[in-house]
Amino acid sequence: MNQGSGFRRNWRSNRMVFFVVSIVIAVTLIVASRTGLLAPVEDLLATPLTAVSGVFNRITLTANDNLTRFSDVQTLQKRIGDLETALALYQSELVELREINSDYQRLADLLKYTASATNQEFVTANVVAVDESGVLRTIAVDRGTRDGIAVGMPVVTGQGLVGRVIQVSANAARIMLVIEPSSFVSARLQTTRIEGSVRGTHAGSLEMDMLPLDSQITNGDLVITSGLGGNFPPDIVVGQVTNARLADDGLNQIAQVRSLINFDTLEFVLIVTNFQPVDLSVFQQATPSP
Repeated sequence: MNQGSGFRRNWRSNRMVFFVVSIVIAVTLIVASRTGLLAPVEDLLATPLTAVSGVFNRITLTANDNLTRFSDVQTLQKRIGDLETALALYQSELVELREINSDYQRLADLLKYTASATNQEFVTANVVAVDESGVLRTIAVDRGTRDGIAVGMPVVTGQGLVGRVIQVSANAARIMLVIEPSSFVSARLQTTRIEGSVRGTHAGSLEMDMLPLDSQITNGDLVITSGLGGNFPPDIVVGQVTNARLADDGLNQIAQVRSLINFDTLEFVLIVTNFQPVDLSVFQQATPSP
């Protein structure tokens, strides 16, 4: 017990001495610093301390800058997500507006055509199917007998002749296109009034044959229906001459004709309802027997 008490007394005594000595040293250093006696030492220590302080400052600034950048990246990512959502919405609206404008232009062309063809009555129809079988080049529309549609009625657009109705039901009709090889249209050249027959080709184009050898055929001349044969009304545009050549038998000329219609993008057509094909078979007389 005496030893423990002595140790504690010595520790308190030493601690007091240490405290007094520390105070004396601190006061001495303060006085020496104020009087400039420690200036050389302070200058010597200032350089490494400044360097260390600069390092810590740079570390702190870098950390703050990275935190700021991380926050900015998160903000930018959220902004980019918002912009992508808005862009998708605007693109959807743009596609819809373009479709509306496209439909408007097509319907405006049809309206312009109907206004110019005052002697014809029309029913507007939507193309609902395209024959992909390859047997016949046909399309189907959403108009039928309940709309006054009948077999043989011509079908047109503002750019010219599409074809004619070959089948009809209560609410639909099938139309054979003029580019079908089995289709024949009596036609004439608009400028020279030379007549011939326009037929489709297997390549999906048009040819006008039975043109006289001495006929003048000009590239760019319009080909229009003649009305002969009674299958189509006259003066409907069929296409435009692109070139001419001699027929294989050398007896007449053949003109290549380009339709003004893009049959791959047909969406609306006009069916001429006040025209009925003329049946000439009643005038055909049987050959008298000998």
